[in-house]
Amino acid sequence: MKQETNIVDDQFIISLSEDLSFADQATFREVIDRANESGKNKCVFELNQLVSIDSSGLGMFLLASEEARKSNWSLVLRGAQGQVKRMLTLCKFDEMVLIEN
Repeated sequence: MKQETNIVDDQFIISLSEDLSFADQATFREVIDRANESGKNKCVFELNQLVSIDSSGLGMFLLASEEARKSNWSLVLRGAQGQVKRMLTLCKFDEMVLIEN
């Protein structure tokens, strides 16, 4: 996984690219910690450049959702395409997290 973070207004934006898998857990946790430390009201994962995700990657988004609830910020998954979009749909992530196209 490659990631880039930005702050725009009240949003902490994380752009992910390549693949999100088990090997990315430590880096993903660091990104969530930075989102918490930012003090922003919303964390947006930009997924339009993410090519694939496995079950561990899906679990990481659940971790992010739990952290958002505990820390009182909202979580958005935006722009998922291809295999990533299919996985989010198959696992009914739209029932747990706000998903934007």
